[in-house]
Amino acid sequence: MIISASRRTDIPALYPEWFVNRLKAGEVLVPNPYNRKKVKKIFLSPETVDCIVFWTKNPEPMLPYLKEIREMGYEYYFQMTITDYDEDMELNLPGTAESMATFLLMSERIGKERMDWRFDPIILTEKYSISYHLERFEMMCNWLHDATTRCIISFVDAYKDCPFRELKEEEIIELAGGLGKIARRYRLPLFTCAEKVNLERFGIGHSACIDKKKIGSLTGYRLDLKKDTGQRKECRCVQSVDIGMYHTCIHGCRYCYASGSPENARNKYQQHDPDSPMLVGNLKGDEVVTERASVTGRDMQISLFDLPGMYTGF
Repeated sequence: MIISASRRTDIPALYPEWFVNRLKAGEVLVPNPYNRKKVKKIFLSPETVDCIVFWTKNPEPMLPYLKEIREMGYEYYFQMTITDYDEDMELNLPGTAESMATFLLMSERIGKERMDWRFDPIILTEKYSISYHLERFEMMCNWLHDATTRCIISFVDAYKDCPFRELKEEEIIELAGGLGKIARRYRLPLFTCAEKVNLERFGIGHSACIDKKKIGSLTGYRLDLKKDTGQRKECRCVQSVDIGMYHTCIHGCRYCYASGSPENARNKYQQHDPDSPMLVGNLKGDEVVTERASVTGRDMQISLFDLPGMYTGF
């Protein structure tokens, strides 16, 4: 079982103490996103959790807990988003320079194999033009290329209430040509996330962010996991269990699909109790709690020595 922490909110930045408390407790309660009265109890033992995938824009608050997480027997890696946007797009986040410094620190502490750089979503406006993105991407590659094993990009999707338009095909092609050229210069593997367009001619492949092969290289086990059918058709991620809750991130990114109004997110954030089994609030007594089967995806016939490149530091 892969734990996703989380596509729905930024657990490392905002809720690290709660997360570690849940690992210590060995279980977590996750309400259905569309019906709070339906709650899943998920068991979190090291024997059934094959890997934890952290999604974040600021992993630094999680750093003091990582040695403890490893000592408890859990494997993990980070999907860290660092964009080139200013405060007009990302209201409550460290700036690009500070985020890069955090990325470099994390990579030094836990190994570049555990740090994926996400440069997404790519949005075009009068200010954030193609030339702007290419110039900033090259600057960021110069700093980050030796601190990671890959960079993942995506283009903004015009979901409901999204204030930004989708990119035109010719804009994607121009961007891909420039991004691919820069990435090759720095020998940084570049991939897209859940995109229909094929950009292989620019040296940009399709990626799985929750990546069976990557997890296998970290853990030393071959994993028998299928594609996650709960994600978009173009998504190549394998099955995972997300333990986050929507509308609980207070970063205030204008392009975010997982948060509603900033006021609603702040209200939920204030209800957070790091000792609660749920991310926000507590059970009210009218919920139906069901246990989710927690099953490892490990093929125990495979020795950790069969897979090269396994990282063994904390």
